Amino acid sequence: MPDGTDEIVVIGAGVGGLIAALRLAAAGRSVTVVEKDGGPGGKMATVELAGMTVDTGPTVFTMKPLFEAIFAEAGLSFTDYVTAVSAETLARHRWPDGSTLDLFRDPERSAEAIGDFAGAKAAKEYRGFVARAGEVYRLLEKPFLFAERPANPMALVMRGGFSSMPAFAGLDAYSTLADTVARHFTDPRLRQLFGRYATYCGSSPYAAPSTLVLIAHVEQAGVFLVEGGMAALASGLARACRDAGVRLRFDAPVEEIAVAKGRVEGVRLAGGEMLSADAVVCNADPAGLSGGHLGDRAARAVTAPGERSLSAVTVSLVGKCNNDWLGRHNVVFSSDYRREFDQMLNEGRLADEPTAYLCAQARGDAGGRPKGNEPGPEPFLLVLNAPANGDTVNYDGAEIEPWLEKVFERIGQTGGTPDWTSARRIATPTGYARRFPGTGGALYGPASHGPMASFRRPATTTRLPGLYLAGGSTHPGAGVPMAALSGRLAAERILSDRASTRRFRPAAMPGGMSTR
Repeated sequence: MPDGTDEIVVIGAGVGGLIAALRLAAAGRSVTVVEKDGGPGGKMATVELAGMTVDTGPTVFTMKPLFEAIFAEAGLSFTDYVTAVSAETLARHRWPDGSTLDLFRDPERSAEAIGDFAGAKAAKEYRGFVARAGEVYRLLEKPFLFAERPANPMALVMRGGFSSMPAFAGLDAYSTLADTVARHFTDPRLRQLFGRYATYCGSSPYAAPSTLVLIAHVEQAGVFLVEGGMAALASGLARACRDAGVRLRFDAPVEEIAVAKGRVEGVRLAGGEMLSADAVVCNADPAGLSGGHLGDRAARAVTAPGERSLSAVTVSLVGKCNNDWLGRHNVVFSSDYRREFDQMLNEGRLADEPTAYLCAQARGDAGGRPKGNEPGPEPFLLVLNAPANGDTVNYDGAEIEPWLEKVFERIGQTGGTPDWTSARRIATPTGYARRFPGTGGALYGPASHGPMASFRRPATTTRLPGLYLAGGSTHPGAGVPMAALSGRLAAERILSDRASTRRFRPAAMPGGMSTR
């Protein structure tokens, strides 16, 4: 990287981009964030319906200490920008047979609930599962989640050191999540529940690696409710960036990552304006980058991602619901989980009976209507997994309506559906494919299928000097905290590369050659 003013441009004001910008600005760099939308957040967006703000993206906030540490590194206090309180109830689950199970932050309380739900043996199985999830998380936290992507499994093991080799040998990374969950639980409903963790990164439990059990540990460490909804997290991050000196430019889509003499020289906006930069952080899906949507020369910087993760059909709505059963986070399972994934991933179509996630955004984690005895309008978000083929299949036709009607009817049979004819906004894989070019509507980057998936995920660095990647489609994975980690990794790599270049400045050598 040539000596200069350390001008850095971040493409995209999602969580990964904002975290990278905050860290770089705190380190004294001059940072500009350019975002095609009118505000921060990326997929963490909202819509205004019937006078209410409704989340349309992520609804779960975990790993709060990570964000607190990142803010502290910038000399800021997270609580000055975001208010988040711990939820005691993690989620409420319901099956077609009418059975219901809550999971709690306190693992012993969850074990007792599982014992009442499926018997003492199931409670014992759960305790063993939680212990295993903690072991996997602690093993992978430093050498994988908080570090740059290792090139292969051996590189990962070497990072852990000789003493960790037995633990890595027992990681069971070549089993699927479904296989591992099946070894822990005999009750098919619990297998379905804990296999669902694969969908947190848009994947199938029947193909995702067993290491995803670590998500159970992350949830047990705390699920938090953000005051004002998840968009308030994005707004808080944006305010922190401004206070650290970051320039935020919204409604500023990037047309091209500019390249000169084999390295990044900045970005060119859609209106033709050129922003020069010593480094660029691309907080966009690498599929769009490799597809040439940010220029042909930048397209060669990354390898085209492989199998796409899942997309979704989401419905943001404001409606009335007279049911007190609903908690904040609710899951209504299908009767045939394997068939559901076969239809989406193998047949490339919407599942006949999709598992439904319904977030009642105005309710506390323990449930109950937000206020009063009479049902009033409430904001809801319904999320249904879908195949990521929105670039070849049109899901925006009239046929989506009867499919959704069946979904709401099925949820209503559990006593939990709001009035879905009220104000609502539907998003489909087709719309997501338009919003995120090159992805087909995939919302989590490449699918986490197979034991090598994590080592093929796009890394922080690229083949183009000066271009770095961040976001949930890159290492270490999908989800809000993983996106934050990716931004931090990108920032640290830029600072490291910059320091290295300054330490070893090019020196003239006889014969016109130069070396460090």
